Amino acid sequence: MRNLRAKGYLNGVIASTSYGTNPLFALPLFARGFGVNSVLFYRYFFAVVIYGIFLKFFKKTDLKISLRECGALFVFGVIFSLSSILLFYAFQFIDSGIACTILFIYPLMVALISRIFFKEHLPKIIRLALFMVIGGICLLYDGDGARTLNIKGVISVLASALAYAIYMVGIKYSKAVKHIKPDKLTFYVMLFGLSVYVWNLKFCTQLQPLDSWFVFMCAFMLALFPTIISLETITFAIKCIGATKTAILGALEPLTALFFGVLLFGEHLTIKIAAGIIIILSGVITVILHKDKNPTAKI
Repeated sequence: MRNLRAKGYLNGVIASTSYGTNPLFALPLFARGFGVNSVLFYRYFFAVVIYGIFLKFFKKTDLKISLRECGALFVFGVIFSLSSILLFYAFQFIDSGIACTILFIYPLMVALISRIFFKEHLPKIIRLALFMVIGGICLLYDGDGARTLNIKGVISVLASALAYAIYMVGIKYSKAVKHIKPDKLTFYVMLFGLSVYVWNLKFCTQLQPLDSWFVFMCAFMLALFPTIISLETITFAIKCIGATKTAILGALEPLTALFFGVLLFGEHLTIKIAAGIIIILSGVITVILHKDKNPTAKI
């Protein structure tokens, strides 16, 4: 059981850091005139093809699902895609760093949804860690040189956070997908999520072509890191340690964006931001060191 929980925490960390690479690969595509739906179509299309081949021919995974499972997975795929669309839409109105900061309201939404609808017990130490992390996230936003907070961007990213929270809680408590293995669940979430962009692009008649190796690699990396790796690991983490703890570990997502900003784009690491990082990591470590009285059952 302890080993399973450790794997859950590790997967939660990998999920949040990989999802934090979204702006790294998406913003160059937007800068070259790609629309949100075209970017996300390529993200999900490549992810479905790559992951489908891997599961079918290398892992020999049985991809058969029942009609009931199909319906539930379709709903989760649409919800996850809506979260992606809303976040990427927000990038067009507010800076990606600010968007990722606001997005981190989702752990609070996860905790509230779990508490209100599923009566999930939240120990005081977990609540303390949650508010520590949210406070630290607020410190990450320095505000210098940032665009004015556009109301459309703020509403869009808040809606994205809500959709993401609903997805996380749904995966945890849905009886229809409870016994589906994480890799199989991930594949179908991406597959059904792809249908959203096919529809938005008028069955791909409005799809913008990848006209250079650079944009192709950006789309490919977008499919690999914040999609395949993130979905695979977050599903496993939710089933091992629960939606609330996995959401709190998501604090590493904006830290990832900050890391790439300092390393690749010359952004400054201020004392205020450093303090935020320390508070966030303290909150995350608190969650990891907390011992459950009612540990999650084995998968």
